[in-house]
Amino acid sequence: MSSTELPGVRSTDPSSSGQSSQVGAVRVAEGEQLRTDRLPGLEMAVRVRPPVRAGLPPALFVHGLGGSSQNWSALMARLADSVDGEALDLPGFGWSPPPADRDYSVTGLARAVIRHLDAAGRGPVHLFGNSLGGAVSTRVAAVRPDLVRTLTLISPALPELRVQKSAVPTALLAVPGVAGLFGRLTRGLSAEQRTRGVTDLCYGDPSRVTPEAFELAVEEMERRLALPYFWDAMTRSSRGIVDAYTLGGQHGLWRQAQRVLAPTLLVYGGRDQLVSYRMAHKAAAAYRGSRLLSLPEAGHVAMMEYPEVVAAAFRELLAASTDGHGAEPDPGAAVPAAGEHTVNTDEDGKG
Repeated sequence: MSSTELPGVRSTDPSSSGQSSQVGAVRVAEGEQLRTDRLPGLEMAVRVRPPVRAGLPPALFVHGLGGSSQNWSALMARLADSVDGEALDLPGFGWSPPPADRDYSVTGLARAVIRHLDAAGRGPVHLFGNSLGGAVSTRVAAVRPDLVRTLTLISPALPELRVQKSAVPTALLAVPGVAGLFGRLTRGLSAEQRTRGVTDLCYGDPSRVTPEAFELAVEEMERRLALPYFWDAMTRSSRGIVDAYTLGGQHGLWRQAQRVLAPTLLVYGGRDQLVSYRMAHKAAAAYRGSRLLSLPEAGHVAMMEYPEVVAAAFRELLAASTDGHGAEPDPGAAVPAAGEHTVNTDEDGKG
């Protein structure tokens, strides 16, 4: 599961300016662009980070519950020399309106990603997913291996028998009537209080968030809360995760994880309050040819807390999944598992 819009953290990369500009009311980081792609019954905002040079392989980033494409800005900036990156606002989130069919199931969101990739003709891509986006990306990789060259999953939302207590309120949104109850019970909370709660839930160390980033996140929270479909999108997406957890057979997420052929990088945070750290080894066993990066100090959004470390791990995956001449193999050509790699980060966020 994931977050409502999250602030960024202090940059540990001296070349990163942290400045942002506005396009209308939309905030984009320096060097980013935002466009809208329209398909029948589907409209999605796409955040683009132009690569540093032509010819780099395409990548697509998929956010989690309540998040947006902005959750990937820090990682996209650090990978601009390795991939040609785009990040989606899933239907009903960020700057994308709800889908015409109001289908927020994991399958429905995966279908939206597939439709985008088919229409754009950018596949196969290096596919990244966080939380709900990890479940969506798993389904995409399982049913359309031709579209996925490598798969990077950060705290993917996969079924757990023992859900952490801190994740229960998010799951309860799936229960009919609970979203309205939550709305009434939290009516008195300010956007700042809500943002603080989300930050405390999703970050391993909330103090890493700069005051400027937190202020921008509060502004975004205010905007999102004013949208007439905000609670509907959150409720239906939460219900979609719960429904996906209960599916068995070939449609079950764990079964589909086993069907993924793409070389896979799994990233888990030791302080994750939404996806249990104990699921890391089960996931590593399910995804063939996978490598596991453990970050004991990270929370639910390691790509925002430790983008340099995640970027370095992806580059290792990228190097391992190319041949000796630097060319990438056919999609589905898995690489041998590299085992677990644990990175202890210092207070500056460097491994």
